[in-house]
Amino acid sequence: MSQKFVVAQIVQHLAPGGIETMVLDLQRRAPNPERVHIISLEGDLHAARNHWPRLENVPRLHFMDKQPGIQFSDIKKLADLLKSLDVNVVHTHHVGPMLYGGIAAKLASCRHVHTEHDAWHLANLKRRLLVGSFFHLFQPAVVADAELVAASIRQYIPLFKPSVVMNGIDTERFQPGDQKHARNQLSLPQDVPIIGCAARLTAVKAHDVLISAFSKLSPDCHLALAGGGELENNLKEQTTYLGIEKRVHFLDVVEDMPNFFHAIDVFCLASLREGLPLSPLEAQACGRNVVLTDVGGCSEAVAPEGMLVKAGDQEALSQALAGQIKKGCTEKARNSAREFVVQKGNLTRMIDQYVQLYEGGKL
Repeated sequence: MSQKFVVAQIVQHLAPGGIETMVLDLQRRAPNPERVHIISLEGDLHAARNHWPRLENVPRLHFMDKQPGIQFSDIKKLADLLKSLDVNVVHTHHVGPMLYGGIAAKLASCRHVHTEHDAWHLANLKRRLLVGSFFHLFQPAVVADAELVAASIRQYIPLFKPSVVMNGIDTERFQPGDQKHARNQLSLPQDVPIIGCAARLTAVKAHDVLISAFSKLSPDCHLALAGGGELENNLKEQTTYLGIEKRVHFLDVVEDMPNFFHAIDVFCLASLREGLPLSPLEAQACGRNVVLTDVGGCSEAVAPEGMLVKAGDQEALSQALAGQIKKGCTEKARNSAREFVVQKGNLTRMIDQYVQLYEGGKL
């Protein structure tokens, strides 16, 4: 990245999640990381670090502590922050940051890059008009994180032709590892098949569907859930009702995610909506096969050995998980899953493409 560019990535909040992880990785692995700032519209540094320990040693974090609703004083505050940091490239993620960051970028005379991380909301007329009006008003370089997202933008907002930059993960950090050691670290049982899921415990991630599908599997199978959220108690009650509470392990937020993927045999996301999720890429980089619902860009994030099922279909999900457990993960399959990510979804490739856009180039 050219020495003359200073980049500010703007997100709604900094909490464990795919977009937020991508933003941290983009800063950490940028050619000049000292020239990349991260601005969270909501929250404060102390609370964010308490909730997500990974932030403890992350530099150049800025929090606006924005309250609900649109506050134009916050937009001026953001523009002043951009000027004080000598920012000349603003990179926004999602609609809220695009509004605040788009106006602030204009006020601070910054180039604007915007990433759309999912497409489901564009089917809603109100949201489509809102996003389209922001595109026309701010004229950002529009990026889609998956071909499906790009196709939706072209369909619903045809005047804009987005670039496609697939989300990437750090394949040096996410590598195959020792399963027995990982299970000991996470207090998970040895010598049993374990299905893993890493996602916030929210309705859109459909953990209830996953738990119902899991309940139909062999009684020696276990389920490990990494992530916290407001539905934790409800989901625990569901496992008790189904009589599987001793085989479902709620791990809360897991800081050492490579260790989590080492511990499991198969990774699953049962989401109702997605953009292009990072967790399946991370799992496959660690040599794990995946079962995903066919939503958003998930079909672009699964290696040939993986499986896709219809969202909300408990029976199909259960059968796919049983099939992956029975098939096992051979060395050839592990290597193939990892090679898929190294070639298609690695962090270095993603960063190179974003740097090209930051510098005003075309993909």
